Amino acid sequence: MSFGEKIKSLFSRSKIDEDFYDELTDTLVEGDIGAKSAYMLVEELEKICTKEKVSEESEVLKRLRTLLLADVKSVELLPEEGKKNVWMVLGVNGVGKTTSVAKLANYFKKQGLENLVLASADTFRAAAIEQLAMHGEKIGVRVVSHQHGSDPSAVVFDAAEALAAKGPGLVIADTAGRLHNKENLVRELQKIDRICRSKADEGCYKKILVIDATTGQNALRQAEVFNEAVGLDAVIMTKYDSTAKGGVAVTLGRELSLPIAFVCTGEKYPDIEKFNPERYIDEFLGL
Repeated sequence: MSFGEKIKSLFSRSKIDEDFYDELTDTLVEGDIGAKSAYMLVEELEKICTKEKVSEESEVLKRLRTLLLADVKSVELLPEEGKKNVWMVLGVNGVGKTTSVAKLANYFKKQGLENLVLASADTFRAAAIEQLAMHGEKIGVRVVSHQHGSDPSAVVFDAAEALAAKGPGLVIADTAGRLHNKENLVRELQKIDRICRSKADEGCYKKILVIDATTGQNALRQAEVFNEAVGLDAVIMTKYDSTAKGGVAVTLGRELSLPIAFVCTGEKYPDIEKFNPERYIDEFLGL
């Protein structure tokens, strides 16, 4: 049973009472909305329904949809025309970060962006360098890389120089994500952060976190660490399809005010689309 189906069955069989609200809280937690957020949401919902004397399932569901929608934030990510844009892509290993970098590059290339450079700044994981080179070759985008173990910020510097030599455009930097070694990671990211900021035109530097939509509370903790380290601008959710519980977008918006820019729905390069909050909430609630 998908999460949306669970919500549907809860609303179709329960009368709206204390037990219903308790069960709804548990179900939202199961759907990867954090316990604290779920509790507060249901408390708010109960207050609204009591005040408005709402007891019809469909009306309660409508109020829940409105509450959830208020928490989910979205943002449109677009490189500014005629300027040097630098985007740093962050995330722990295994979330699909390097593939997301390739999908982003392919997405903007298809939209006509010609000057596009990928920076292989995850120099810690040898496979990441090869993986990005392979993606670059397949989608026809330049990749700047150094040897395994070299300074990641130097890679970003060279990629930005390569971009500038051809004029305005976009650098997308793939970075390392070793959370078990948090202090080193944070130091490294702050160094890359300084280079990216100095190389991008005013207001054209973005920090984008990639999270796996199926990992729930882990994704929230990752977002907290990266946000604290460099301050995030947007999130890309991978492994997202309508069967994913995916409630983490609600928690990211509610607790960290982080907007979602894109969702990745499959393995292929075109499997990336702009995030649509309404559609997301409707799928989440099984509407």
